[in-house]
This record gives sequence, C-alpha cells and structure tokens, in this order.
Amino acid sequence: MLNFCSLYSGSSGNSLFVETSHTKLLIDAGVSSKKIEKALLDIDVEPSSLDGILVTHEHIDHVQGLGTFSKKFDLPVFVNQETLDAMPKQRDKIESNHIKIFKISDKFSIGDLDIKPFSIPHDAANPCGFNIWKENKKISIATDIGHMTNDILKQLEESLFIMLEANYDPEVLRCSSYPFTLKSRIAGPKGHLSNEIAGKTISHLLPSGLKNAMLGHLSKESNFPELAYQTVVDELMENQLFHQDSIHLNVASRECHSQLITI
Repeated sequence: MLNFCSLYSGSSGNSLFVETSHTKLLIDAGVSSKKIEKALLDIDVEPSSLDGILVTHEHIDHVQGLGTFSKKFDLPVFVNQETLDAMPKQRDKIESNHIKIFKISDKFSIGDLDIKPFSIPHDAANPCGFNIWKENKKISIATDIGHMTNDILKQLEESLFIMLEANYDPEVLRCSSYPFTLKSRIAGPKGHLSNEIAGKTISHLLPSGLKNAMLGHLSKESNFPELAYQTVVDELMENQLFHQDSIHLNVASRECHSQLITI
C-alpha cells in the first residue's frame, strides 16, 4: 500500500500526507497546527501516529505550524541544515532530539519508505523536492520550482504519481493586483512554475510511466483550478498524449483535503 493525500495546497499554505501500512509522513506544515490536525482526523489518521515531518523549505506557507505540530505530537522533523538555520522561530519550538538533518541528494529511510531529496530553483535557503519509494513504487513531490531543468526532469522520471506545481497563468498574473516586484518574482527563475510548464513536464514524464498527477500550489490571485487543469490537458492533447486511460489528472484544493490516492 502507498497512499497520498493533499491536506492543503496553495499560496496560502501547504501540507501533504503519505502513508504505507507501516509508515505515515507529513510533508510540510504550512498552515496552523490545528488545521493540520483536523485534516488528518478527517481522513482517519491520528496525528500522533505519524513517523515524521519532511520539510521542503522555510517559507511560511510551508512551515507555519511546523514547530507547534512537532512539539504537540512528539514528532521528528527531517530538514536540511540551511533550511533549519533559515527558520529560527520554528527551529526553537522543535525539541533538539527531534531535529533530523539530511543532505540533499543523499537517500535516507523512514520506516518502509525510501526518500531522496533533490534541489529545486526557488528563492529559499536550500529548497528541495522529494522522491519517495515504497519498494518499486515511486512518487514525487515537486512544487515551488522557479523553472524546470533537465536535472529535475531526470529526478521525476519513472514516478507513478507526481504532485506538481501549477502556480500561475502568465496572463492572469500580468493582470493581477500584485505589485510589479512580486509579479517579477513569481515569474522569475527562482519563483514558481506556470500551468504551461506543468503541462510540458507531465508530457515529458508520461512515457516513463507516470499514471497519476495532481496539480498543486495554485496562486489565489493569478490562477484558477479550471484554467490550470485545462492548460495541462491542452498541452497533453497537443502532444497526442491525453486520452481516458493515459493519466488521472486532478487539482489540489487550498481549503480542504483531496481524496486519498492509492498508487
């Protein structure tokens, strides 16, 4: 068994859940501890049964509830040193014996899950995505990516499932109320991934075995779920890759958890 659930996903807060029969992990804790607890209970998971929390990077929409949640439920936090140093407010809430440092590109294990972090281009201290394996089943978490690279594509190949950022539509971003500096940051090389590039990424990954994709981390101001979905579908159709059995595609909600997806 290998299951995935998006608890919350969007520019306002992110937290994901992965489980097997023996291991339960949270990836990021970017909303309040109370909201994470409620979402887990809604999918019949006791927060105290978790085996740990993986951290992608230190931005508030990924760590807002981290320290409090870790302390309340006595959970280890797996994080790289640069990210830990960049979030002193959260670090100081975590019990020292619960801080587990990993190095990006070094594989490690939690329970029966094997995990390999990989670097991503984003304006944070040392941001990363994660490849996660249960035996021969691989899933990937890839959000907050300023631009797609060949190295990242290689990391994502052979994934059966991917949680992939589709943060903005360029035209909606251009017309949004965001100040110019923020628009430039979002669309810049260390900002976020557009719907179109998400579509091109999924098109590239389909031949390597991708069966299921969830679009996540959508901007509230410069995107819409229907637009993100349709842009990716259009890209797949253009490459003659989209049909009923080619891939299961959906969009994560910012306000509520997704269905539990079995890989």
